Amino acid sequence: MPYVDGFVIPVPKDKIEAYKELAHKARDVWMEYGALSFVECLGDDVPYGDLTSFPRAVQLKEDEIVGFSWIVYESRESRDAVNAKVMADPRMQPGPGMPFDGKRMIFGGFVPFLEV
Repeated sequence: MPYVDGFVIPVPKDKIEAYKELAHKARDVWMEYGALSFVECLGDDVPYGDLTSFPRAVQLKEDEIVGFSWIVYESRESRDAVNAKVMADPRMQPGPGMPFDGKRMIFGGFVPFLEV
């Protein structure tokens, strides 16, 4: 089974195009270094739950939308190697005007147990 990194982030609605540009650049870098798949999504039907929900998890503001993404790797070892290369790549260094609040990003690595 592969290994998956998952992300949930708040994206300001007025920065969606900048976020999409960053996502395309990130996809190219991750795939160049060995990711198997790179998926970016923007919320379409993401209700605000009473106790838990994607909006609550990222402390979503009225002018934001939930972003949900994942990257698939061959293994945990491959993920660690790919991410080390990505983080050292000058194309992925944080700069001014990040199109989302990284402090409210939720992320983690996951071991799949079922895939169709």
